[in-house]
Amino acid sequence: MSTRPRALPHRHVLTLPAVPAAVRLARRTAEQAWAEWGIGPRHPAVDPALLILSELVGNSVRHAAALSPQVTVIYAAGPDCLAFAVHDRHPYRPPLHASVIGSRATGLSTVMELTLGLGGTAVVRGDGDGRGKSIWITLPL
Repeated sequence: MSTRPRALPHRHVLTLPAVPAAVRLARRTAEQAWAEWGIGPRHPAVDPALLILSELVGNSVRHAAALSPQVTVIYAAGPDCLAFAVHDRHPYRPPLHASVIGSRATGLSTVMELTLGLGGTAVVRGDGDGRGKSIWITLPL
């Protein structure tokens, strides 16, 4: 499985206002992009990926909007993996590791459970200026 999303042949970037409707638009865009890239709605990774994406965009809208009026979603895919990131300009970097699972009934717990259950990875990458971050999810296809 590739872990370098920039090297993946398919890529799409979407910037949205940090409002609740962003979740629906991010999902719809994911479904369209993935279908164009040959990853149809019946692929076993699609439903969990959409749930993970929804949780991450929803978290940015709920927790980062005061400092980040926009959320950017980066979609990428290759022959063996699907990757996406949600970026906002809030400096808090949530912990993403296996111990998050079951710690509380949170969206990040769901994100980690689904990601790890599919054999994927979750990484938080901070912006160079320390004022924002991207959460990258990579799932095998």
